[in-house]
Amino acid sequence: MKDFKDNTRERSDKEVLRRLVRYMLPYKKQFFWIVVMMFIGIAIQLLPPFLIGFTVDTVSSDVLTQTQKLYRILIMGGSFIVALIVGNTINYFQSILLQKVGQQTVVTLRNDVFNHIENLAISQINEVPVGKLVTRVVNDTNTISEMYTSVAVNLVKNIIYIFAILVVILVISIKMTLYVLIVIPFVIIASILFRKFSRASYRRVRANVAEVNAFLSENLSGMKITQIFNQEEKKKNEFFEKTTNLKKSYLREILVFGIYRPTIYLSAMIGSILVLFIGYQEVMAGVITAGILFSFYNYVGDFFQPIQQLAEDFNILQNSFASAEKIFDVLDTKPIIADEDDAIELESFSGRIEFKDVWFKYIEDEWVLKGVSFDVNPGDTVAFVGATGSGKTTILSLIVRNYDIQKGQILIDGVDIKRIKRSSLRKHIGQMLQDVFLFSGTIKDNITLKDDEITKEEVISSSEYVGANTFIDKLPDSYDHVVLERGNNFSSGQRQLISFARALVYNPSLMILDEATANIDSETEELIQESLQKLMNISTMLIVAHRLSTIQHSDKIIVMQKGEIKEFGSHQDLLQLKGLYYNLYRLQYDEELQIK
Repeated sequence: MKDFKDNTRERSDKEVLRRLVRYMLPYKKQFFWIVVMMFIGIAIQLLPPFLIGFTVDTVSSDVLTQTQKLYRILIMGGSFIVALIVGNTINYFQSILLQKVGQQTVVTLRNDVFNHIENLAISQINEVPVGKLVTRVVNDTNTISEMYTSVAVNLVKNIIYIFAILVVILVISIKMTLYVLIVIPFVIIASILFRKFSRASYRRVRANVAEVNAFLSENLSGMKITQIFNQEEKKKNEFFEKTTNLKKSYLREILVFGIYRPTIYLSAMIGSILVLFIGYQEVMAGVITAGILFSFYNYVGDFFQPIQQLAEDFNILQNSFASAEKIFDVLDTKPIIADEDDAIELESFSGRIEFKDVWFKYIEDEWVLKGVSFDVNPGDTVAFVGATGSGKTTILSLIVRNYDIQKGQILIDGVDIKRIKRSSLRKHIGQMLQDVFLFSGTIKDNITLKDDEITKEEVISSSEYVGANTFIDKLPDSYDHVVLERGNNFSSGQRQLISFARALVYNPSLMILDEATANIDSETEELIQESLQKLMNISTMLIVAHRLSTIQHSDKIIVMQKGEIKEFGSHQDLLQLKGLYYNLYRLQYDEELQIK
């Protein structure tokens, strides 16, 4: 988890490239045609310098007549135009095919990252700021997109083109070619140094981009608190510091490339000057013609042009590799909660739950639950009460396997929950939490979670059952009313009622209410009391409640203290004990009298 949270594990170029190529394998046929078009394009690209050089020799020839010269010039000109048209047409189709394949490859990669994050345990996701995860799924994959859609093929094309030109100029003049190759060692040394320093710069850039996104995500969500406590200036300074760090990392990246590109350009200029100097002597000596020198000079220009392009491609490639390292950190993070190989499907769920000597801790040596044991019979309503931190909510989280226990056993219908597929287990459980999360969309979308198998009639029925229809029916567009981000256009009580309907519409065998009535006003609480009473009669229900008035009719009440069960029994049984529950009940009763 350390790598996933913050520090990127450094990987070799070979490892990164191997994994990126793996995403291209499903498109082998398309890439075959891309490579074929690339070779045809290279062959056509080699023609213009030869044609122009041949034309120069034709014009300067003393042997040919004017008619012969004109005839040859027309042939060369026509060939040049044909080569230009065919070359551009091939490049067009190659670019279109490459974009389609590249974009689909990136879509696959992006989906893999998102799907993997979905399968991580809640504790793993909570350890990473949301903005950083967004950066991995969006920004880093976008960076890799350019590599797939242009750089990868251009890199191969330029390398092949360089070797093709090298063969041509060797055929023309070995002597002049050797002089040109004098500068190549400087290009290689510059590239090695660039690779070393650029990767570190890009890693820093990607890390700072993630930091800025994480800060924005958190602070935009918490802007109300910032304004309430008049902390705008402080937050502005914090954001300025993070954007300044991002700017500095970008400048370091530009500095590295700013040194590398001129070095390559200088090498190209030196090579071109050597060609003119040596070539002039060869022409004067009658070894080669002026047309051949012109062709050779153009070929050398074309030789260094892809080398300069390689500098930019290499720049993008290093940026892509740095992003790929971040993405692979996510993909290599193994979920700490996973289905066993022989995990079973839970076809039905009667609602029987057993905790057998369960021990659990979030942090080493700090036990939250200590030897907790209890049974819940099918159809029973069991409530958990106790002070904050006593372990009530933890018990509910363990049942749906948001976390795994360290010792003991949790059984559903006599089967250890670790042997049940998580999706199968959660399918039978409806959860209503204190902090209700609503997605952007309509009310209907939030109740069904866009499940097409749930009908409009079922949505209306579940809403009426929990009383959500009392405010939904008053809206101008009813269940098609648009929900703003996080449900900000609804009150806490209204959001809670929508979540009640959402849980009920899936017909769960077990209902979990974790402080689900904490944010509901007295009027709304009265509205759902009748619904809760109905729910108690149709499924097993586990309740964590602060207001003891909501759990008085429970079949069993379990009183927790410091991770242990101290009392259990019905409401009347616990009052007669005059223990922890009795004191808690009297305290709330006195508070209510004072309010009245």
